[in-house]
Amino acid sequence: MTPPSSTTDRTAPVIAITCGDPAGIGPEVACLAWANPAAHARAALRVVAESGMVAAAIANRRGMPPLRVETVAAADRRPSTPDTLLVIESGDPTPTPTPPIRLAEISAAGGRAAARAVEAAFAATRTGQVAAIVTGPLHKEALHAAGCDVPGHTELLARACGMRDDEASMMLWLPAADGAGLGVVHATLHESLRTALARLSPAAIEAAGTRLASLLAALLGRPPRIAVAALNPHAGEGGLFGDDEVAIVAPAVAALASAGIAVTGPLPADTLFLRASRGEFDGVVALYHDQGHIPIKLLGMHRAVNITLGLPLVRTSVAHGTGFDIVGTGRADPASMLAAIDAAARLVAADWPGATASAGASSPPSR
Repeated sequence: MTPPSSTTDRTAPVIAITCGDPAGIGPEVACLAWANPAAHARAALRVVAESGMVAAAIANRRGMPPLRVETVAAADRRPSTPDTLLVIESGDPTPTPTPPIRLAEISAAGGRAAARAVEAAFAATRTGQVAAIVTGPLHKEALHAAGCDVPGHTELLARACGMRDDEASMMLWLPAADGAGLGVVHATLHESLRTALARLSPAAIEAAGTRLASLLAALLGRPPRIAVAALNPHAGEGGLFGDDEVAIVAPAVAALASAGIAVTGPLPADTLFLRASRGEFDGVVALYHDQGHIPIKLLGMHRAVNITLGLPLVRTSVAHGTGFDIVGTGRADPASMLAAIDAAARLVAADWPGATASAGASSPPSR
């Protein structure tokens, strides 16, 4: 991240951080990132949460920084500092909701708390009080137990914006020390592999590639080099392993090239990510979830950032899960949260489309 200045000022963009499911490591990585002065270099940070829950997490979990917790209004523009956590209240301020949320346990209460925080952060973007949202990890079963029938953050925010689920794309960004990095966008979202392959189309691949090119241009400050992954082994081996590359992928690649994007493909996925990791490409269009997630998490799971494309707002997220196996042990790593904050600040500074929520966004979905 960029070395911090002495402090942020009242003209700095406000970035809202949600903790995700309070039964997981989300509160830990949010607080650990907050305590790092670099996080405050280019933005005024706010945590959107139940203040009592955050205070209890600081007091009762191993390895937490000794932060003071102060609740503030969404309109408050004061700079943030590493020693005082500024919380925009999202729900019940008491530290012991009923029923209590127990660490590492799936619960409707945990799912409700996570969803309420996202909804409150989204509402603040609609009024222009928040420039970007950085989200902690959700637990999808807890979200469903709370009656929130969405697969995850991406779809929750898409519906809040009055959009279809497939109008938003998931991108993983793996930043490099020199300011460059590798971005991977997915043409399909959270769904079974059978469903994803049935829905795959040239239009979906083209839309994902277009969004990826726009995002990478904002992050890198130059036109990116993009590759599109093949679906079948060896890119179909000339039709021996299927004709999807010719029928579905190649038309999308041609359309992206016609739009002026530097694009190559379809390329066999087993060697594509090795080439991309060595700097040959800035971004990859993956055709389904695991095709993109596995290599990025292998290359740098705790440095990776999840960025949502296609929304009229900036949303980044940690790329890891709720960490129920390590919650409260002091082993949570804030690197992904720090990278997500940095990416959000860079996108807002670049005035990437979505830096300001559209006036036509709808209210968050009811549960």
